[in-house]
Amino acid sequence: MTEGIYPKFIEAVKQRMAKIKVGDALVAGTDVGPVSSQSQLDQDLEYVQIGKDEGATLAVGGERLKLATDGFYMSPALFSESVASMRINKEEIFGPVASVIKVRDYEEALFTANDTEFGLSAGIATTSLKYATHFKRHSQAGMVMVNLPTAGVDYHVPFGGRKGSSYGPREQGKYAQEFFTTVKTAYTLA
Repeated sequence: MTEGIYPKFIEAVKQRMAKIKVGDALVAGTDVGPVSSQSQLDQDLEYVQIGKDEGATLAVGGERLKLATDGFYMSPALFSESVASMRINKEEIFGPVASVIKVRDYEEALFTANDTEFGLSAGIATTSLKYATHFKRHSQAGMVMVNLPTAGVDYHVPFGGRKGSSYGPREQGKYAQEFFTTVKTAYTLA
């Protein structure tokens, strides 16, 4: 059932990434802005090298970009032929670096997604209501998306990670009011 999906998926992602506009985040039409600092850019570029050194294939991107606007720009990187045990898949990079791991089936995909000490966000792209429902219940991430990007949050609802991801309580939205409210029932006979 899944045979042939991997190379087609990698090719489709490469074609989409070729259309990504990197630049000043305040300019309309920009898809990816600069990373936050020189040290973050150095770390992101170091992870690109780590991925290559570990044997993953850098399918596209991963270079430092010099643009008209000053900033710490990097072309988004895509790794293929990676395995779950690689550092690029085990550590939080916080940069424009994506890695694709080939799995046999849904069960292996869920296991692989959960086989990490982190759990900020996870997602599944599927037409199966069965797999979508199962993934939402069994994904070990603080935010779970079905057929949606895993980046970005809705600030009026609680958000955050699980395991080693995220920091602090989830105090956003109506959920926080309920969390900090103590309900009391009192009766008075007058």
